Amino acid sequence: MTVAELSKKQKTEFNKLQKRLRRHVGKAIEDYNMIEEGDRVMVCLSGGKDSYGMLDILMNLRQSAPINFELVAVNLDQKQPGFPEEVLPKYLSSLDVEYHILEKDTYSIVKSVVPEGKTTCGLCSRLRRGSLYGFAEQIGATKIALGHHRDDIIETLFLNMFFAGKLKAMPPKLLSDDKQNIVIRPMAYCKEADLAAYAEIKGFPIIPCNLCGSQENLQRQNIKQMLQDWEKQFPGRLDSIFTAIGNVAPSQLTDGELFDFRTLKLERPSLEKIRAINLG
Repeated sequence: MTVAELSKKQKTEFNKLQKRLRRHVGKAIEDYNMIEEGDRVMVCLSGGKDSYGMLDILMNLRQSAPINFELVAVNLDQKQPGFPEEVLPKYLSSLDVEYHILEKDTYSIVKSVVPEGKTTCGLCSRLRRGSLYGFAEQIGATKIALGHHRDDIIETLFLNMFFAGKLKAMPPKLLSDDKQNIVIRPMAYCKEADLAAYAEIKGFPIIPCNLCGSQENLQRQNIKQMLQDWEKQFPGRLDSIFTAIGNVAPSQLTDGELFDFRTLKLERPSLEKIRAINLG
């Protein structure tokens, strides 16, 4: 079903959905100063609902934004078996946006290096990130936009806690280690369910995201199911968790690098001074 085929009631609901997504994206951009005057934003497309939605919303916001910025759509074709190479070029050629298909056979590299049965996610992620960072510099992009949403950020928090022993998620804005690239996540405030509904109505040509069958993806699916069960049992729990990620109290945790516990000292008068005051 397309937007044109919606009933009057459905169009009203779609308009609310579209406004909500644009509002969330606009708020995230404003809160973290993600896009500035003259920016050239490289929008990374995977072929999934989230990156399609991100490009669509950013293209709409660009028309009414109080600043001028460019959008460049980029897909990294990692040569995974079964990846339909024709889908994204066909879709992007129908839009009024510059686009590039970057071909890097990282899949073969990962398979040749990582032993059978071991997770490929770490190496694959590093190779993908390196390719995108290098291409961003090549085309003069000042920001790299990734399609992660609120649920991705929450899931990553629990993945890191359960499997890496770290309390970290995904920041809405990130400066690369070499300080040569800035990554932004404009949909940090958007719910996955809203993006799924938006993609279905817009009819984006979705490419399956489970081609590699990685162990991390299996772990993420388990975490996703856990969080969905929590949300059903306790509506609003995910909102509360996401709020907590941005409301951190270092002195109430145990990381001595974030808070100096070792040198804590009393700031009250000594017993002798208190006695002297009382006697005086």
